[in-house]
Amino acid sequence: MTDYILHEEGTFRLGVFCSLLLVMVIWETLDPKRRRIYARRERWFGNLGIIVFNTAVMRVALPFLAVDVALFTGKKGWGLFNALDWAAGLEVLLAIILLDLVVYWQHRIFHRVPLLWRLHKVHHTDRDFDTTTALRFHPVEIWLSMLLKISVVFVFGVSALAVILFEVILNGMALFNHANIRLPEKVETALRLFVVTPDMHRIHHSVRSDEFNRNFGFNLSLWDRLFSSYCGVPRESQELMTIGQSDHQSDEARSLIFMLMLPFRRSQS
Repeated sequence: MTDYILHEEGTFRLGVFCSLLLVMVIWETLDPKRRRIYARRERWFGNLGIIVFNTAVMRVALPFLAVDVALFTGKKGWGLFNALDWAAGLEVLLAIILLDLVVYWQHRIFHRVPLLWRLHKVHHTDRDFDTTTALRFHPVEIWLSMLLKISVVFVFGVSALAVILFEVILNGMALFNHANIRLPEKVETALRLFVVTPDMHRIHHSVRSDEFNRNFGFNLSLWDRLFSSYCGVPRESQELMTIGQSDHQSDEARSLIFMLMLPFRRSQS
């Protein structure tokens, strides 16, 4: 299985992504948590279009990705994990946890630094909340995120297998915790002890600043509890809370052009 993942990386990633996206779309259709503001066809051109655009940009903007750096450092024996004589499975697990912690703090910083918030705000201006919201990121943010990941992989000598598995898990969990799905209360409560659930992450997409500046995790719910950024219940109900940003509650927020140009607008809050 390890050889397949390493040698058929693209097929593996795409297969898992498409499968999980399909599962979440079907689940949202059968048992949605919230009523939609817009029909899917009115939002999905933008949300799906931007991931196609981002993929094309990344191929041009960066000559190598995190997995390429992992393969290079592995051959050279550079980095902390390459210097440790630990079991491969343990190293992969620790590397995935490390990368998840880095993503958590990256997310918090993008909310704190005004220039970075301009980029990340694109993700928060979706007025509906469904699995395609997980794809809605500005290409410059994706580029900066990849540079950070490359730096961590280089310094710590994270293996290529760990990088691939982390990115697949991150993408899959993002599709899950952005999904407009209903979980039984007991299941949701139990899952939230370990991972970020849709009800937990939906609070992060609230229009209220004291809520969208909470619940920064994508995978493990531990980080928000550990670093005092956890919010368990929104002021309004999950079904009635307003999603998005208060200054962008118009129809234009659905468009791909809006997403690409938002960080460069003069008027920002």
